[in-house]
Amino acid sequence: MAARGGLIVAIDGPVGAGKSTAARLLAARLGYRHIDTGAMYRALALKARYLGVDWGDGPALRALLERMDLAFVPGPAGQRLTVDGEDWTEAIRHPEVDRGASFVSVHAAVREAMVARQRALGAGGGVVMDGRDIGTQVFPDADVKFYLDASPEERGRRRHGEARARGEQATLEAVQVEVRNRDARDMGRAAGPLRAAADAVRLDSTGLSPEAVVEGMLAVVRQRQRGR
Repeated sequence: MAARGGLIVAIDGPVGAGKSTAARLLAARLGYRHIDTGAMYRALALKARYLGVDWGDGPALRALLERMDLAFVPGPAGQRLTVDGEDWTEAIRHPEVDRGASFVSVHAAVREAMVARQRALGAGGGVVMDGRDIGTQVFPDADVKFYLDASPEERGRRRHGEARARGEQATLEAVQVEVRNRDARDMGRAAGPLRAAADAVRLDSTGLSPEAVVEGMLAVVRQRQRGR
């Protein structure tokens, strides 16, 4: 797939694998836009919580999503997510919101609407998009696909470190349990389950720095650029 304005790069993988960090750094190296699709689901979960919409009510969540204005805008400290004109970049980075995202994302009606938005955001190319179904559902013909993974223990440690950095008191054991539960929800859902695309380049980030992961990705992307 030759995308006008640059390649479409898809990065999928489980929670804690380092997708968003790698995608952000890779996009910066390429001069591409970064689209964090997980942030879109978190924004829906938070909006639903504010308005009293149950995370288990698929039709109500779909209706709410259709009324929401979601936009990624550049800022001095990097990309920001706005919801109905308000900056929610920090508000969505809460464990309960993250947990909510995994519940709202199981609904086929919600995923259908989100996929349509994500395709519109990336259709022009020159984009690095990360999530859990980018290479399989959103852009199955993406120019480059990665599946980024790490051991469950490593992913749990990373999530625990992030929680501690935010001042939260969650134990490592509790975080590791939530990582396993999140994996089960993401891989077991009927709509857009998490799995590696057949043609994805698989990378294991266990023990690697984000910079090392990006160097590996960049080599693959450069090769694809030369082959276009």
